[in-house]
Amino acid sequence: MAKTNSDTLWELAASEVLSRESGALEEDGVEWVCERSVFLMGSKAGGKTSILLRCLDRDEPPKPTLALEYTFGRRARGHNTPKDVAHLWELGGGTSLSDLIQIPITPATVRFLSVILVLDLSKPNTLWGTMEKLLHAAQAHLEKMSSQAQKSKPGTKYQSHVRSLARVLPKDYPDRELISPFPVPLLIIGSKYDLFQEFHSDKKKVISKTLRFVAHYYAASLIFTSIKSESLMSKTKNFFSHLAFGLERGKTMSCEPGKPVIIPAGSDSFSQIGSPPLTDVDITSLHAKNPKDLWKKVFERVFPNESASEQRALKDPAKDLQYSELQIDAMRAQKDQVMSSACFTVMQQLLITSFRQNYIEA
Repeated sequence: MAKTNSDTLWELAASEVLSRESGALEEDGVEWVCERSVFLMGSKAGGKTSILLRCLDRDEPPKPTLALEYTFGRRARGHNTPKDVAHLWELGGGTSLSDLIQIPITPATVRFLSVILVLDLSKPNTLWGTMEKLLHAAQAHLEKMSSQAQKSKPGTKYQSHVRSLARVLPKDYPDRELISPFPVPLLIIGSKYDLFQEFHSDKKKVISKTLRFVAHYYAASLIFTSIKSESLMSKTKNFFSHLAFGLERGKTMSCEPGKPVIIPAGSDSFSQIGSPPLTDVDITSLHAKNPKDLWKKVFERVFPNESASEQRALKDPAKDLQYSELQIDAMRAQKDQVMSSACFTVMQQLLITSFRQNYIEA
């Protein structure tokens, strides 16, 4: 809302409060975004924390993410100007804690929210399941907020923050009528590229082409990276800074075989990606419901999904080795043993009592 000479002091104050709440400031009729939110999720132990620390230029050892963690980054735009702030949320535990997505994705953050999905390239058998569940959970929550905002009264803070979550793509965007853009800007990072390079060329081709299809389908950017490569991390930081601080993401693009994939959103197309790389079976025999389902069936034919078994194994977070604490675990084991002994004693007493009652009645 532009300020005019006729604005009263109260109107100016109200405009300032709304601007701060929305994460934007207005100067000379131009809106400057000074606060953004970035939500990182992805494969368990996939390198999310390491990548985030490198993007923030923080020289500290990464620690396992406990459930959902928050940090922030700042960047000075110029002299005597407010610093840009990026609110950074990281979801741990892979898909096991996807219910926590609703905490960082709120009406107050969604207007300037971006999502980064980190997928471990060295574990392709869990890649599709992780990607599918996390993107579905995030998208469902975003659509839920949008629906609630549309039902709220016009002009309320809830409605003004959420607005319409449908991303409007340029008319010349490749395959505009065939894709399903993610509600907010999305960056897909394929991590551990150094380990991925050791795979057979046929397997690397399946993974690369599949992720290119997924990224283009969601109108997302895609980059393969490794914390062991300064060059790749520099390019990854450009993508991150674009989402976190609104900087230019660079124009580097690479989709050549044998090289790390780097594709900004809108730079790829289905014609360039081609058909799913499967030669030993007739694609029509897979009975896919749509193109995305076809790519899923082809991918899981090469890399059978293991996410389901991982979910069953991690149903009890207390047994997850990622969160192990020797002293606490020892006390827990001792308490479990005491409880087990107590339960056995109670059951024994109940059996004796029941036996005596039956004996007397007989």
